[in-house]
Amino acid sequence: MSPARPSLTPPGTSPHPDGPARARTPLSDDRTAAGLRTRRLTAVLAGAALAVSPVLPAVAGAAAASADALLVTVPGSHQTEMGCASDWDPSCTASALAQRPDGDYSADFTIPAGSYDYKVAVGGTWDENYGAGGAAGGANISYTTSGGTVGFFYDPATHYAQSTASGPIVTAAGSFQSELGCSGDWAPDCLRSWLQDPDGDGVYTFTTTALPTGSYEVKATEGLGWDVNYGEGGAPGGANIAFSATAGKATTFAYDAATHVLTVTVADPPLPGTGQQRAQWVDATTLAWPAALLGGGEATDPSQQTWALHTAPTGGVSVQDGAVSLPDDGASYGLVRDARGLTAKQLKRFPALAGYTALHPVDSRGHALSRSTVERVLRGQLAVSQASADGTLSAFTGVQVPGVLDDLYAARATQRTLGATWTDQTRGPRGTRTTTPDLAVWAPTARDVDLLLWDAGATGEPRRVPAVRRSDGAWTVHGAPSWQGKEYLWDVRVYVPGTGTVEDNQVTDPYSVALTTGSTRTVLVDLDDPALAPKQWRTTASPTIDDPAQRTIYELSVRDFSATDTTVPAALRGTYDAFATSSAGTKHLRDLAAAGLNTVHLQPTFDFSSVPEDRAAQRSPDCDLASYPADSDQQQTCVTAVAADDAFNWGYDPLHYAAPEGSYAVHPDGASRTTEFRTMVGALHADGLQVVLDQVFNHTSAAGQDARSVLDRVVPGYYQRLDANGNVYTATCCSDTATEHAMMNKLMVDSVVLWAKEYRVDGFRFDLMAFHSVQTMTDVRKALDRLTLRRDGVDGKAVYLYGEGWNFGEVADDALFTQASQGQLGGTGIGTFSDRLRDAVRGGSPVDSSTVRQQGYGSGLAGAPNGDASNGDAAAQAARLGHDEDLVKLGLAGNLADFSFTTSDGTVKKGSAIDYDGQPAGYADEPDEVVSYVDAHDNQSLFDTLTTKLPQSTTMADRVRMQDLSLATATLSQSPSLWLAGSDLLRSKSLDGNSYDSGDWFNAIDWSGRTNGFAKGLPPEADNGAQWPLMKTLLADPALDPAPADIARSTAVAQDVLRLKRSTDLFSLGSAAQIEKKVTFPVTSTPGVVTMRIDDTRGKDADRALDGVLVVFNAGTTTATERVAGLAGTRLTLSPVQARGADPVVRQTTWDDRTGTVTVPARSFAVLVQPSGRR
Repeated sequence: MSPARPSLTPPGTSPHPDGPARARTPLSDDRTAAGLRTRRLTAVLAGAALAVSPVLPAVAGAAAASADALLVTVPGSHQTEMGCASDWDPSCTASALAQRPDGDYSADFTIPAGSYDYKVAVGGTWDENYGAGGAAGGANISYTTSGGTVGFFYDPATHYAQSTASGPIVTAAGSFQSELGCSGDWAPDCLRSWLQDPDGDGVYTFTTTALPTGSYEVKATEGLGWDVNYGEGGAPGGANIAFSATAGKATTFAYDAATHVLTVTVADPPLPGTGQQRAQWVDATTLAWPAALLGGGEATDPSQQTWALHTAPTGGVSVQDGAVSLPDDGASYGLVRDARGLTAKQLKRFPALAGYTALHPVDSRGHALSRSTVERVLRGQLAVSQASADGTLSAFTGVQVPGVLDDLYAARATQRTLGATWTDQTRGPRGTRTTTPDLAVWAPTARDVDLLLWDAGATGEPRRVPAVRRSDGAWTVHGAPSWQGKEYLWDVRVYVPGTGTVEDNQVTDPYSVALTTGSTRTVLVDLDDPALAPKQWRTTASPTIDDPAQRTIYELSVRDFSATDTTVPAALRGTYDAFATSSAGTKHLRDLAAAGLNTVHLQPTFDFSSVPEDRAAQRSPDCDLASYPADSDQQQTCVTAVAADDAFNWGYDPLHYAAPEGSYAVHPDGASRTTEFRTMVGALHADGLQVVLDQVFNHTSAAGQDARSVLDRVVPGYYQRLDANGNVYTATCCSDTATEHAMMNKLMVDSVVLWAKEYRVDGFRFDLMAFHSVQTMTDVRKALDRLTLRRDGVDGKAVYLYGEGWNFGEVADDALFTQASQGQLGGTGIGTFSDRLRDAVRGGSPVDSSTVRQQGYGSGLAGAPNGDASNGDAAAQAARLGHDEDLVKLGLAGNLADFSFTTSDGTVKKGSAIDYDGQPAGYADEPDEVVSYVDAHDNQSLFDTLTTKLPQSTTMADRVRMQDLSLATATLSQSPSLWLAGSDLLRSKSLDGNSYDSGDWFNAIDWSGRTNGFAKGLPPEADNGAQWPLMKTLLADPALDPAPADIARSTAVAQDVLRLKRSTDLFSLGSAAQIEKKVTFPVTSTPGVVTMRIDDTRGKDADRALDGVLVVFNAGTTTATERVAGLAGTRLTLSPVQARGADPVVRQTTWDDRTGTVTVPARSFAVLVQPSGRR
């Protein structure tokens, strides 16, 4: 996953901030996580190491029960409303609760408004019944409802019953739930950890003795889902709450409904640090010990403490009866405190370790451990104990090892080619090319590694080939020419701290370039094989873009492009090959290219985990979706029921970074993915379009021993970013990666270079780029710059890089390194999405639900108030309009930090002095460091945003005009610009704000222009439910559903916008120096009018045919006339593009040479040109 500020949204689930929001939950931009894409995955909980389970709906009525289920009913004064013949009848099955997978009972009933009493009866009689507080034969349980669905829940162990009308169902969701019998951890819907309030005092509690000794994390959730959750200190969506438990001892969770604070109390807790990894081995000679553990957490002089490092090859180090217990093959080493602390060099590498104690491991003679000893102990369990002066243990914890692994191995390992390397050895008969593979995997902590080799498609036992350990931590195998096309896994035997033992992990190659269907095995494929090079891809040169500022980008999902396009052969819909067909979609792309679009940005096309690659296994909604009303919730019910197994997901859940996604291939097995992907690239190049790939190196689909975890099963605890306790961070939505570690950095750089060189793509967009360092991004840039057309088939220096620079999460404010965030990439040529222009045009923020109807420059703030309280009074609206105009002007000038102009308060300010939510609005040094946009895949589409924010009475003709005007603010800026695919066609997702997993139904693009996707039902409730009342009103209004003529008019004008951008280099000056010389914003008197003057008589000549242009945006509802300072006596005419363009209204624009006065119709933008030499 979007932010305006960073926002998180669930990822792929989504994903990733438009900032964030990605299910990711979708991240929104700012992915603060809020926009996160729900972006993309399942739920984005800040800080949760989620393996999020879907919420199980309560069962309506007496659903089928398991064989041992009880007959549990809720007899009471509500039973006739439930369908019973009479009230207070324990035998009426219409009031029965159904047994849930977690063993408790529940059911939903529709109850009219009123007050009611009930009890729980077991067995259909009054012989066994429970009342308030779970008391046998107790008092009636009372509740009041305003009418609607009421859920009832019953715990057969405590006999406690509760309805949703009486209060929220509270669960403790965390990393311990599987120990209680839940199907997985982080499952808010599992009632094995149900917190109950039998005395009704508002404090909900749950106690268990079932947890093994160890360290865990938890949050409090309400409503059996993640929508309402509380972390440390009762903060909504706050940090996970860490605790340690002792086997056989009581752990009590207590949640205060008033403060939302969850307290965890543990009887006889283990030593601090138990079950965690709080010590960090930073290099071969130094471990770092946290201040929080000194004296077992008490303020203690470190000079009075002693420490020891304990190791065991296969695990077994523990604390027994107050002493460290070692297995027979275990060993202990002294740790000597360094009173000077960590060095400046060490703290530069690990700034988060400030305040830690430096400890040096020594042998029995007091000498530093040898390199061989360090390497050996790193292959087993590691633990550090702390004891007071009298020898009493005060702390015991595991050890994080990324620092020492980099120190020992990175210098050499980063020079090794990993994965499969093919070498020409011989020429076969008639000159046949023969190549031999050498394979390498980096696994420095592994005890042993084998290669498991199968013939293509074989299902039997594999051939086992022992790998050779190398001094750089890699393991290698020399293959044979006959291995081409064979399948393999690495069998890595490695100690895993999370399980406390040596695991036999059979995993795909992290450097896989080809895979079997379902990505279950890596396939040996030589990408240089001529058979994998389609002719069009091989012979078609990439289109040339002279300057990044000329770049116009169309963000598109491979699936969206053709999944529902009936002009594409059925077998090719939703695939790479669809781009090589003659279809409505390819025609539209060619039309856009002819107008001036030059880049297609493809959402994730690397191998991801959220879509079944076997088409036969992909499910479709079992409903006639088109038959339901426009404002119905039935469409989303049907779509979400199969979402986990359908063919759609944004794909922000990486599995393999260097292999194409199989669900987009007609033939997903083996090398076919490569051929089909190259076919797509060749077709787009032939259509005049460069290709940008969306990259997601900030997280993986899973970590630990999860089947979807690749990297963490090869080198446990290295590739993922760990917090101070050793838990994987999940601020991105999923399992965060640590590209600050040398070999994760290498994987990222190597993968990007491979895509550029082997697939000839032209650019990369980096998801949540600020989770990487500036150093990592410059490493990528330098590696690409080394590619040449002559040697590599691609000019690496022409490859454009951009990404999401939202500042949030564990890396925020440069906590771990200098982030690749907004304002910190000066001089690199790497762009970041600008939320400044976006929010100014749209209004409000996509990551702030209180601003859903807050208007902006393009959504009615200038003269078309929608009456929502979030807009404030007239004075507040006027002030915000002025500020939004400032942000629009700054965006048009490239969002430069040092660009100065007269702002709405009448003062001259630099861009960096203009406020944006407490941050400098202008942050770029050069225009290519910003990507201007007003909509993208995260959050609502532009059409849906305008539908929500413009007054409902706004005509469709005016909505179309505001759509195109809004797109023009981004496109006519001095920076690269991006449109969400279909925005030129008024694309709607039926108001969905996070469509990462909303299926083809809500995401499809109709290239024919007959429909735009609006009024297809209420969007999925999980991310949109809070706005359903408003959405229902809008979706039910047929006047808000555009006709084909409206769509045609919009795309025609949008194509004129592209033509305007391309018509003169004055819209892409290319440098801050030129912009500062040539671009000005004459002061205007009409609210909603922005004028931009680009004077080509100043500075270096940019367009020999013109002396300048004047651009006027009139977002107001009436014609505007403005006298433009300094242009009296200047001859200007409407640009030929608009003079003969698709918009007849803008042709009413007039210019008075004598007075320098321009008149522009309402809701229009006009470009006037000054021919060279004319005055």
